[in-house]
Amino acid sequence: MAILLLLAPSLALAQTCPVPLANARKLVLVTPDTITSTTATLRRFTRTSAGAAWRADAEPVTATIGRGGTAWSHAFRSYALAGEPVKIDGDKRVPAGIYPIGRSFGFGPSRLKGYLRIEEGMTCVDDPSSPAYNTITSRAQVGWKVGGENMWRVPEYRRGLVIDYPTNRTAKAGSCIFIHVRKPGAPGTSGCVSLPEPEVERLQQFASGGAVLAVVPRAALGRFGGCLPD
Repeated sequence: MAILLLLAPSLALAQTCPVPLANARKLVLVTPDTITSTTATLRRFTRTSAGAAWRADAEPVTATIGRGGTAWSHAFRSYALAGEPVKIDGDKRVPAGIYPIGRSFGFGPSRLKGYLRIEEGMTCVDDPSSPAYNTITSRAQVGWKVGGENMWRVPEYRRGLVIDYPTNRTAKAGSCIFIHVRKPGAPGTSGCVSLPEPEVERLQQFASGGAVLAVVPRAALGRFGGCLPD
């Protein structure tokens, strides 16, 4: 009984954290200094169980994020304060919120579980008029008139991870959010998180088996009630 009483606060906290985070054991936390910053601190954390304390897994690294800064995703707009932007397609902002990290991808072969090899014709649809919005498919499936990122033609996609970003094409709420290789000299991304290639490779290994991405401006960390590391 005493053990159950000691665990109760941690279990209660886990139950009140956002669903993608509540039971996660691995976390990638991306923290811009301000909502207009185009760079952010990226840290990796692990924990032994839901509600347990997060432990740093590696030294912090600097990530490049949206050249428009950060905007709250449609799914997390309730966390936005007055005047803070909400993500829409084309705003060049990285979406703030918490999301599962999906499949690793890249141009070359890999033994990573669920790995997606990018081949000629593969595209991520960013056209909200298409039912395939926010999915990776092929030009053979959707044709060439549908707007999308032709991934095999983008050098920065030679290594990356898909973010399982919630789709809302009615709201044009953003699409094709990845962690990918940084483009040399680029002042920011179109809304993704980018890193030097060795760091992307490390994240692919870290996220294998499941992990969660949290993108939260530093001043907003407290809005999640202790669910995230300081």
